[in-house]
Amino acid sequence: MEGLIEEGKEIMQEDGAPAVVDAALIAAAQRVEHYEMAGYGCVRTFANLLGYEGAAALLQETLDEEGGADKKLTELAETVINVGAEDGGEEEGEEAAPSNGRAEPKTGRKK
Repeated sequence: MEGLIEEGKEIMQEDGAPAVVDAALIAAAQRVEHYEMAGYGCVRTFANLLGYEGAAALLQETLDEEGGADKKLTELAETVINVGAEDGGEEEGEEAAPSNGRAEPKTGRKK
């Protein structure tokens, strides 16, 4: 989990186009959600197996909430963020990335 959080912090420090950074942040947030969902799902199953129905029900509620958060992140990504990131996050006056998704090679030296 610490690695996932650190990854998110690193993404926030990136200098990329805002839409591209936002898309990366959503992906990082979803990795955290999935990690949490795996944990809650396992513990809920153990609670059921051990006969702790009340605890299992509470864990299921939490699992459902985490799933809802993941769904909202997916909807946000699909309807807003990834649409902006798809074109390289270009802003007015910026050039779009080549259609193959790769940066053009730079020629010459920096002065």
